[in-house]
Amino acid sequence: KQWYQRRVRGEECDLPACIWDMDCYTGKGIHYRGKVNRDDDDWGCQKWNSDFPNIQHFHPPDYNWAGVGDHSYCRNPDPENEEKPWCYIGENWFISWMIRYDYCAIPRCNRSKFNFYKF
Repeated sequence: KQWYQRRVRGEECDLPACIWDMDCYTGKGIHYRGKVNRDDDDWGCQKWNSDFPNIQHFHPPDYNWAGVGDHSYCRNPDPENEEKPWCYIGENWFISWMIRYDYCAIPRCNRSKFNFYKF
């Protein structure tokens, strides 16, 4: 195997797919494909294909490029206005009326986090 090919969660992959599957993000997080589904305050996220409790317009298939779909994982379908992955608050309808969305507790990727950078 080349230094950039490693097994990640049981799958063989090359860069940058490995990074997208990790629990960190690069840039503004538009390629983040991890499975974090809670915001910074530990509230559960709303599904991207749902309008409850928050009406929103980042529905699939128009935003498939951003990884939204029938799930509640944190994503960033609005990189012009947002700096990192986020989600609509969906776990508590009362909180969601006060805070519609929030950033998720996902660390920014750095070279020291990944073994394949250490060569």
